[in-house]
Amino acid sequence: VQLQASGGGLVQPGGSLRLSCAASGFTRDYYAIGWFRQVPGKEREGVSCISSRDGMTYDKDSVKGRFTISRDKVKNMVYLQMNSLKSEDTAVYYCAAQQGVSPLELCVAWTYSAIRWGQGTLVTVSS
Repeated sequence: VQLQASGGGLVQPGGSLRLSCAASGFTRDYYAIGWFRQVPGKEREGVSCISSRDGMTYDKDSVKGRFTISRDKVKNMVYLQMNSLKSEDTAVYYCAAQQGVSPLELCVAWTYSAIRWGQGTLVTVSS
């Protein structure tokens, strides 16, 4: 599995940003794909994840109502639309995927070595 993330940048508080992830190489129809983030000195955390099978999603409580994960199955792309951004959303964001699991399992009950990671993209929310 190969993941290529893009779309990070600098945005003011209250602004919006969209992250994109190009995904390829899956050998199973059932997998979860999504976004994690990490701030230096803190543990990586799952933010939003989506199922390949039925589009079911999981969102971390702190981003519910502000972030929306979506997928384009034809283009093999996953997006994270981030609205009403806050300074605490500042982090390096990683696209991640794991075959044979649900979005909840990927985003919450995850094991680093079991996940395929894309490169990080920095999101900075600052005035």
